[in-house]
Amino acid sequence: MYAITIPEPGGPEALVWAEVPDPVPAEGEVLVEVVASAVNRADIMQRQGFYNPPPGASVYPGLECSGRITALGPGVSGWSVGDEVCALLAGGGYAEKVVVPAGQLLPVPQGIDLKQAAALPEVTCTVWSNVFMVAHLRPAETLLVHGGSSGIGTMAIQLAKAVGAKIAVTAGSKEKLDYCAELGADVLINYREQDFVAEIERATDGAGADVILDNMGAKYLDRNVQALAVNGRLAIIGLQGGSKAELNIGVLLGKRAAVSATSLRARPLGEKAAIVAAVREHVWPLLVAGHVRPVVDRELPMSDAATAHQVVEDSGHIGKVLLVAPGA
Repeated sequence: MYAITIPEPGGPEALVWAEVPDPVPAEGEVLVEVVASAVNRADIMQRQGFYNPPPGASVYPGLECSGRITALGPGVSGWSVGDEVCALLAGGGYAEKVVVPAGQLLPVPQGIDLKQAAALPEVTCTVWSNVFMVAHLRPAETLLVHGGSSGIGTMAIQLAKAVGAKIAVTAGSKEKLDYCAELGADVLINYREQDFVAEIERATDGAGADVILDNMGAKYLDRNVQALAVNGRLAIIGLQGGSKAELNIGVLLGKRAAVSATSLRARPLGEKAAIVAAVREHVWPLLVAGHVRPVVDRELPMSDAATAHQVVEDSGHIGKVLLVAPGA
């Protein structure tokens, strides 16, 4: 098969479409013929040499895919050859074939195009696990989403709207904020021109955000804590603004607030399977009903992953950038 390889870390040009050995499904795994994958920030970090795959995972980038099952490993039940699926991966999505633990498979939701289904696993699992399973967002609470026009952000807006929450977002342009509003965001904050702490205080009559979904890390830590409501929950899922910052524990104590930080890639198989099962139970019916949908900025050939990475690094996109396998 062919896959995107990274012979040496570097810029987008470090991604090389090359022939590699076919993967073989082991116990509890299936082999998927990939139709599409999607670009995530973690893929960019891996390309740069900062985020190696966990032990035993594929060395090729790609944390999600959609496609068709072509073989079942020993001990797999509930799935059949030919099933159209999408999957959460620890790596290997930028390839013509990938092996997937059966617990990380999801059926393609009725009404969703097979290619576009590649935009779903990472965002739905990240948002559901952090905003709902960890931070326990409830109806009528306020959710602040940083990077509202990203793949994560566009899904967080839709899922929070579906449960009846009030949604505030940050983004860097009017175009992106307008799109967030179309998806259901109530409070639109241009982080280049406005202070999100002051805007959240104004929008909530001084109460603050009950839940904050943060992709920035260190750069926003202090202001995120300031923006939290009493009993607020800050969920950190990214480090685009650095990894080290000072935390005022006194403010945190005064608000009886909580800070969590999670990632999906390195979790044990059992934890990933539990998240995938929860997503299938709670999010998939919303997709089938049309209340939630994947947001795709563009599709590019998988062999042109370098261009896709450049698009994501330039932050000019809205939603996900897909990589489509040859012949798909």
